Amino acid sequence: MIGTRGIDNIRRAFGNRNYALYVLGNLMSTSGNWIQRVAMAWLTWKLTHSGAWLGIIAFADMFPTFAIGLFAGTLTDRTDALRLLRITQMFAIAQAVGLGAVTFSGFATIEWLLFFALFRGTVVAFNRPPRMTLVYNIVGREALSSAIAINSMVFNVTRFIGPVLGGAITAWYGPAWAFFANGLSYVAFVVILFMIDITPTKRAATNKTGIAAETWEGVRYAFNHVGIALALVILMLTSLFVRPFTELLPGIASAVFDRGVNGYSTLLAFHGIGAMGAGFWMTQRGGTRGFTNVITVSLLLISVSLIIFSTIAGFWLALPLMTVAGWAIVVQGVSTQTLVQTAVATEFRGRVMAAYGIVARGGPALGALAMGGLSEFLGLAAPVTGGAVLCLIFWAWMVRRQQHIRDALEGPS
Repeated sequence: MIGTRGIDNIRRAFGNRNYALYVLGNLMSTSGNWIQRVAMAWLTWKLTHSGAWLGIIAFADMFPTFAIGLFAGTLTDRTDALRLLRITQMFAIAQAVGLGAVTFSGFATIEWLLFFALFRGTVVAFNRPPRMTLVYNIVGREALSSAIAINSMVFNVTRFIGPVLGGAITAWYGPAWAFFANGLSYVAFVVILFMIDITPTKRAATNKTGIAAETWEGVRYAFNHVGIALALVILMLTSLFVRPFTELLPGIASAVFDRGVNGYSTLLAFHGIGAMGAGFWMTQRGGTRGFTNVITVSLLLISVSLIIFSTIAGFWLALPLMTVAGWAIVVQGVSTQTLVQTAVATEFRGRVMAAYGIVARGGPALGALAMGGLSEFLGLAAPVTGGAVLCLIFWAWMVRRQQHIRDALEGPS
């Protein structure tokens, strides 16, 4: 259950009108994201029955962040994060409506899905840094840990609601209407963004060396900062080896558990239940002390739950394992992001959070591509098992160097 501290932290955060508006808009748009994600993944599977194509579509959605995310971060540091977020959300509306129109007209092919995955991925590449920066600009440093946990909680509430709605809409009305529903959620978010009123953050004076030089300056800062660099390494390894397993769930639901789109959405929903609980739990933590231990334990839970999940054939046994994995993945992610956001200097925030976004989306993109390709030869379960075993090896390495890692991430005791 959520404790008194968690309730107080939530109440304090929602006392900020701008943050309350942002959370409402984020709730609607992220629900739409999950509705589209379920419909798109299921449509990909029905068009191809290929684990490789599931991986390719996931890669296309995430690759633009890997390719241009740092430049988007530099742009965020140069401009007003709120204004940039409004603009990118308008492009997101165009993407969702366009995909819905193509599908509704009967012209949907795997090539069209690939195009719209790249389109959406490009929008997200420019959208993610201003989102992260805007939260800090609204709530400030003291409330940051709670705000990140609340954002994660919202994300994972939608991770439960969105797949259920996406599965139902896709099963009853078809994927086109799921894409249109996503577009409607984006419209609502844009309206709310225009209701948020904050003073643009004043930027430190720069020597205007050019966007490429400023981008490289941000990269050097991130990797010269021991704590930030180590947090990014931890995030990269989990992003490569375990997070991509969700991209194979349409195939696992169909080929392993003999379930349809509702089975796929149920797996995602139980994953979301665990993730939602993790968000509640993380709101109770003040500061960053102890986050290294939290990350270490969560890595063990992720590894063990996915090893068991990938070796069983019972659908109902798989559901609680999805909940454990969802809880642990979110706890690890929130802890890592909080450590990075707390450590970074304000003038580098956009660029460093862009680097964080590249790892958080680029890692799963590469991992999904690899897992999808391997699934063509090894089956759908083996890549999940292999990724979890590699994560378990990394956990053992962390345990052996716990004190050094704690000092780097949290500062000396």
